[in-house]
Amino acid sequence: MKKLLVITGATGVGKTELTLRLAERLGYDVVNADSRQIYREIAIGTAAPTAEEQSRVKHWFVGTKSVTERYSAGDYERDCLDVLAGLNYHAILSGGSMLYIDAVCHGLDDIPKVDESLRAHIRSEYEVKGLSWLQSEVARLDPAYWEIVDRQNPQRLIHCVELSMGTGKPYSSYRKGAKKKRAFEVVKLALNRPREELYERINARVEMMMANGLEEEARKVYPMKELNSLQTVGFRELFAYFDGKISREDAIRLIKQNSRHYAKRQLTWFGADKTIQWLEVTNDYEKQLDTIIGMLRADSLQ
Repeated sequence: MKKLLVITGATGVGKTELTLRLAERLGYDVVNADSRQIYREIAIGTAAPTAEEQSRVKHWFVGTKSVTERYSAGDYERDCLDVLAGLNYHAILSGGSMLYIDAVCHGLDDIPKVDESLRAHIRSEYEVKGLSWLQSEVARLDPAYWEIVDRQNPQRLIHCVELSMGTGKPYSSYRKGAKKKRAFEVVKLALNRPREELYERINARVEMMMANGLEEEARKVYPMKELNSLQTVGFRELFAYFDGKISREDAIRLIKQNSRHYAKRQLTWFGADKTIQWLEVTNDYEKQLDTIIGMLRADSLQ
């Protein structure tokens, strides 16, 4: 059976460079598994691979959609499986969007439909009571999901509240269904660094994004700030600055803080997946590439 190599890890850990070097060594394409790098208008804020990086190996699902287009994890599952089959699974699935990785490797659960009147009621409550109300409801209704969800993303929180209230069962209970059969075996590798080092890298990356034009990028999409595709770290904080709610300095501080919090939730998610193998990142890329290729060839993975 063919193998699909998944390289994941927390934001800022260093997935891009190691993935590029490994793809060059193996002669593989890179299939993006970052749900926001798909959108072409926000390349700086999502740390999407640069044109130079994309010229080194073929990339899929980078800058292929506009923020104005609706694109779900289900859409990604379908499109990604088609691409992988066309590549005969000679690809590296790389990114940190946990739901997208799960969609490709295991398939999505069948989620019940929610009554439209309840959906409208919850959205109305959110408009009146704000994000803090949504957060408290998710924490109350589904503590397990609260531990891993992006707590600043109202769309994700609303979806959880809708399902939990509408069915009487926690939203997370619908995320544990039977795995769908795939035409490939999954080999998951998560990159890791000491927590303090990871946080320092995240802080430095935010500073670099600002220097590279993140504020200007955010201003261009600011008129569309209500779109779900823009409910992400780096843009929400700058939008609040543009609205006059916080200072520029506070926006940058919050981007760093919320990025660190997101990384912590990613690590919680990955830690629960016992199929993941962990690799400590070093600057000795050649040695690490040899280690990864050895893992792929190991008898236990045949």
